[in-house]
Amino acid sequence: VDPLFLPRSCRLMLLVNPQSGKGQALALYNSHIQRMLNEAGIPHTLVITERQNHARELMREADLSQWDAFVILSGDGLLWEVINGLLERPDWEKAIRTPLGILPGGSGNALAASIHHYSGASPVSSEELLVSCGFLLCKRLVSHMDLVSIHLSSSPRLFSFLSLAWGFVADVDIESEKYRHVGAARFTVGTLVRLASLRVYKGRLAYLTSSRSANKSLTGPPDSLLLPLDQPLPSDWVVVQEEDFVLMLAMYQSHLAEDLMAAPGATMDDGIIHLFYVRAGISRAALLKLFLAMEKGAHLAANCQHLVYKKVRALRLEPHSAKGIITVDGEVVEYGPLQAQVHRGLSRLITG
Repeated sequence: VDPLFLPRSCRLMLLVNPQSGKGQALALYNSHIQRMLNEAGIPHTLVITERQNHARELMREADLSQWDAFVILSGDGLLWEVINGLLERPDWEKAIRTPLGILPGGSGNALAASIHHYSGASPVSSEELLVSCGFLLCKRLVSHMDLVSIHLSSSPRLFSFLSLAWGFVADVDIESEKYRHVGAARFTVGTLVRLASLRVYKGRLAYLTSSRSANKSLTGPPDSLLLPLDQPLPSDWVVVQEEDFVLMLAMYQSHLAEDLMAAPGATMDDGIIHLFYVRAGISRAALLKLFLAMEKGAHLAANCQHLVYKKVRALRLEPHSAKGIITVDGEVVEYGPLQAQVHRGLSRLITG
């Protein structure tokens, strides 16, 4: 029954990555979140993650009867671990319905910014965003959230809650890691550095806008729209004619970062992958203008002839350039062919 609410005396596991962002997540918990949860009468158990994939392992083993929700105070990477850990369980159907919460403590904070945006509040950043998301958490309202399953050539299927990127956006995300000490501004610095030597990426992109049935998978929901990666695409897929790109970005939430509203029309469970790609030939000035417009979500109104936007249910990308970066929710994944399909409302998120 919608709307869903967490019970009054809900039991939260609050996972904090002490390394996230500028390494301040624990201080943010101590200065803001602990008091807010106590005042709201929400009992919680603090769990500090100790290594990569620690949260993923915890979720695989957790006794779900002990917890009403899992809340993450970190960047987007820790939530990615939590979601994938829950979907790797034999009881994944029940596990993935456990409500999840996100409190911004990293340098990306895209999902937190999206939730704040969906609440109708005016844009804020850094600690103000944390306080806003803390208040939304204390309201205990739970909404459905889309997840996207992603198949790579050799690794197991991944689940993604935010974005899939290849080309310029993925390069900026990963190359800007070295500017982590400046916080959210790292993406601005990274964008300017990458603009100075703009690359073109060769590849084949195809997408599906309707629904249809095909293969079944073992754990997690079946990907009914996808055939195995080594099989040719069905005839109802659209193959993009161009093969030279500056970027491909698939979004399923509104924000790509605190100050980048990449998919202004996205909602949490619209069942849509918002697919953007920029064709080669765009000037540096035009690309910079696009990213500046994206801060306000105005890039689609910029009438840029190189930018294409499609609402799709599934996609397939086959990179032809020998080197490149592909990211899922901001994390680097295996470089090579991939395909993805949206699963509408599969997860639950506390949105206030």
